[in-house]
Amino acid sequence: MASTDPEALRAELLERWERAARGWGRRAQHMREFGMPVSTWMIDHAGLQRGQRVLELAAGPGETGLLAAELIRPGGVLISSDAAENMLEVARARAGDLGIDNVEFKQLELEWIDLPTASVDVVMCRWGVMHTVDPEAALRETRRVLVPGGRIVLAVWDQAELNPWATITDRAMIDLGYAEPPDPGAPGMFSLAAPGRLHEMLEGAGFVEVLVESVELPRRPVTVAEALAEKLDLARGFADAWERLSVQERRAVEERIVSLGEPYAGPDGRLLLPARSLVAAATA
Repeated sequence: MASTDPEALRAELLERWERAARGWGRRAQHMREFGMPVSTWMIDHAGLQRGQRVLELAAGPGETGLLAAELIRPGGVLISSDAAENMLEVARARAGDLGIDNVEFKQLELEWIDLPTASVDVVMCRWGVMHTVDPEAALRETRRVLVPGGRIVLAVWDQAELNPWATITDRAMIDLGYAEPPDPGAPGMFSLAAPGRLHEMLEGAGFVEVLVESVELPRRPVTVAEALAEKLDLARGFADAWERLSVQERRAVEERIVSLGEPYAGPDGRLLLPARSLVAAATA
């Protein structure tokens, strides 16, 4: 990230997510299918009941929360939230496509959730907390808005080396000097991946009965072009760097991805790139 000032960094992150929303909209069905093992785990551990108020934070396309909305009928309400208004537009469209009407949409920050104390029964957050400037504050806020005995279910990405689906394109850019290595102390996909970190943070925020597990996400084999297209849709920072490259530089990146992908390549050259997420559940 260009800035070390927390407020400037928050603004920069939000601006990137606003610009990434269109790509996430294009990939919504794909990400629904890809993320289903994680969403299913979260649903299974949320303790959902009819009539509950469920808050999804950093909802993006809203897929996990929209699954929950079906299970809290009648009388239950999903609050689908994101800091990026453009992401909320994607979630609204998804809800409309699926015919789900027991949902409210709110623009909310993770680090200061603009809801009353003890006002929701369940909080869900799939792949959002690790992108916050202050994840500890986000988890404390989450506990604040939960009723006593309420449940949190969330997911963050496991360690980078276990997720070549997301890192192989970045590595190619870094190896060729077209991008800087990520700052390990900055918000990002793998900022909460260290063993024990998520469990420790949940307990530090006051949660009990903390459970942290890992979930493998099946991937279909992809060509280098398909891997790049997915990355360009989902990661605005990568897309910005890619757009600055010449045709020759882009070709060099593609060749480097082929080289890095050799351990994952099938006979037809397609890459089967592993993915693994951490998932967690706890009680307020």
